[in-house]
Amino acid sequence: MRLYSGTSTNFIALNVNNRIADLLKEEFFKQFGYKPSQSEVMSWRNSLFRLSDILERANLTDQGIMVEYKLPLSGKRIDVIICGKDQDEKKNAVIVELKQWESCSLTDYDSDYVVTWVGGGNRSLLHPSVQVGNYMYYLQDNSTVFYEGSEPIKLSACSYLHNYSISSNDVLTDQRFQNSISRFPLYASEDRLALSEFITQKVNSGDGMSILAEIEQSKMRPSKKLLKQVSTVIKQKLKGELKLFGTVKTKGDYILLDEQLIVYDTVMSIVRKGLENKQKHAIIVKGGAGTGKSVIGLQLLADLAALNFNTQYATGSKAFTETLRKILGDSSKSLLKYFMSYGEAESNEIDVLLMDEAHRIREKTGYPFKATGKTQVQDLLNAAKVSVFFIDDFQAVRKGEIGSSGFIRAQAELAGCKVYEYDLEGQFRNGGSERYSEWIDHTLHIRKTATSEWINEPDYEFHIMDSAEALEEAIRAKVELGYTARVMAGFCWPWTKKLDDNGDLIKDVEIGDYKRPWNAQEGLTGMRKGIPKSQFWAYEDGGINQVGCVYTAQGFEFDYAGIIFGKDLRYNPDTAEWEGFSECSYDSQVKSSVDFLQLVKNTYRVLLGRGMRACYVHFMDKDTERYFRSRIRKK
Repeated sequence: MRLYSGTSTNFIALNVNNRIADLLKEEFFKQFGYKPSQSEVMSWRNSLFRLSDILERANLTDQGIMVEYKLPLSGKRIDVIICGKDQDEKKNAVIVELKQWESCSLTDYDSDYVVTWVGGGNRSLLHPSVQVGNYMYYLQDNSTVFYEGSEPIKLSACSYLHNYSISSNDVLTDQRFQNSISRFPLYASEDRLALSEFITQKVNSGDGMSILAEIEQSKMRPSKKLLKQVSTVIKQKLKGELKLFGTVKTKGDYILLDEQLIVYDTVMSIVRKGLENKQKHAIIVKGGAGTGKSVIGLQLLADLAALNFNTQYATGSKAFTETLRKILGDSSKSLLKYFMSYGEAESNEIDVLLMDEAHRIREKTGYPFKATGKTQVQDLLNAAKVSVFFIDDFQAVRKGEIGSSGFIRAQAELAGCKVYEYDLEGQFRNGGSERYSEWIDHTLHIRKTATSEWINEPDYEFHIMDSAEALEEAIRAKVELGYTARVMAGFCWPWTKKLDDNGDLIKDVEIGDYKRPWNAQEGLTGMRKGIPKSQFWAYEDGGINQVGCVYTAQGFEFDYAGIIFGKDLRYNPDTAEWEGFSECSYDSQVKSSVDFLQLVKNTYRVLLGRGMRACYVHFMDKDTERYFRSRIRKK
């Protein structure tokens, strides 16, 4: 998908006549259903004119031009792609990232980022060479026109900052960026001739429209090289860093057991029997927290990728997906997606789509992806020949999360899928204790189980702490011993969107003298070094200094979990029932829901199930604490 596609001659004329921005604005509205921001329209008008002037002066009139080309199955858009043949008649495409920046500064928070004024404030953004290089690698690894056949199209990339003048010792040319700049050149206002030469030597022989057509008609499929690379990394890390997503139980060299193997074998059997016929398949895998859903999904991704099947792994959680990408490396971004990524996918474009945390499927796909008018689960089922849903029916924690096993099954049958359904019973979290998971569900009145009382076990313990200070002290002590541990809480305090004067997070979580910040807000910039971005709170060491919420904790597990149980959910001893108090909640997505009580129960169920060895809890409400104590029996 793109907003403009045409000859360089037409592109130049549209800019000369000041019509390009209006044309893009109209096309944007047609494709997305809403108007682009005025700042984006102005950037089109200013930046595209500068580029068109360079093309006109270089007499490049037989090239193909695409503007705002959307990376398939991604929310990202490439500013401009210029197509043509070089002097040796070799096919080329040049990606150009356009910036209106005028100045920037370094940030010690992340070496790939700089701070610049954008959208009315200073923001931390990828260095232009790093950004455009990522776009190039994404296309190169996933679009067949760039890696298949006897003469694949050669792809290059650069950035053009037409308002920026580079000084001596400039931030943009700092040593930390030199490797990227050498591969993906950066051109400033004084580099017009150098940029013209860079583009000209790659596309000066023209015939650009035929090359542009090849790109637009190209199939999106990960290259064998990429599949092998990601597969190898997953297999190496399943017993290391990836344990953050699920405890590994080994049997010899293999990591799956019992019902997990049945699910794995079902998927592998379907794929090996051939995917060429028109029969679609849907596998629904139900299991509570800690039953190994993520481990099955990652093992399947590794093994199917190794067999060169177009397999992708999608979730509805930014923290979950971005941490996976960080562990597995930048190349994995092509295979690790979001549920929203598939609205524009062609029917059966993906061989196998593995969907973790499927209870977080939303009603419909929205910004920054194009809405299709269909339900999100219909988009997902349409995209894949084999759809695998890993789901816990009691982990929906936000309004609008409609993924349930019953709903997915009904939609899969309507889509003509052959449906398989499995239950995972084995508990690999909470020290392997199925009794603990049953006890939490029974105590929270989520479902009746045979486990109405808890007795600490050799492999798992539950402790009630008298204060938040004592809880954090216990968690920090475990970290000092080399264990993974985090403090989490119900969403019962405000979440400030700004920093203090020292670049520190505001300490919103206050319980008497205990004061701590939440994990960083998504997109927050200017933080001092050592504070993790929101999506990496569970993974980076600095996360121990903040309190996490359900959205940054869901999907992860730690050796020790510390939970602050707030006043948004309380037990009433007079009625022997749980009651929800929306006035004590600061979660705008949840407090307005008619299902507030169920959603907040699910929230604490998720938090109380994050630990692999023990769970420490401090209760804000004494009646709730007394109720939990009454459900614990000492040996």
